[in-house]
Amino acid sequence: MSRLLRRYVRFLGTGAVGTVVDMLVLWILSDPLLHGTYWGEYIISPVLSFQCAVAVNFTISYFYVWKDRIRTSGRFFRLYIAYNLSATAIFLLRLVVLLLIERLTSWDVLICNLLAMSFSGLLNFTISNLIIFRSRTGKNG
Repeated sequence: MSRLLRRYVRFLGTGAVGTVVDMLVLWILSDPLLHGTYWGEYIISPVLSFQCAVAVNFTISYFYVWKDRIRTSGRFFRLYIAYNLSATAIFLLRLVVLLLIERLTSWDVLICNLLAMSFSGLLNFTISNLIIFRSRTGKNG
């Protein structure tokens, strides 16, 4: 298996953990806590659950997925900021898709979120691999 494919499989595992975190936090915020308000359920809850998932995903990515590309220990927070900015841009696209799906179908926020997340994974991997955790040797595997 090529290095890039192994890295992508690890990234998918990281994404699965992030999805569980995202969905759990989203459920806790949108159902028991902020249920009944459109802004609470469809805007605030997804934003907060997303930030929790970003923190988990970045930490796993840093120490597991792209650990071979980390050369200095002082890069954690600098890379986290870049990762968060990238993930936030992708999240804004995902939020638009989530809201569009909700408007078209009136489905529950959890289903809309899962569908929207399916659009953003490959883009997130590509940006992480080529930009955030880019190889210093020029190889992106």
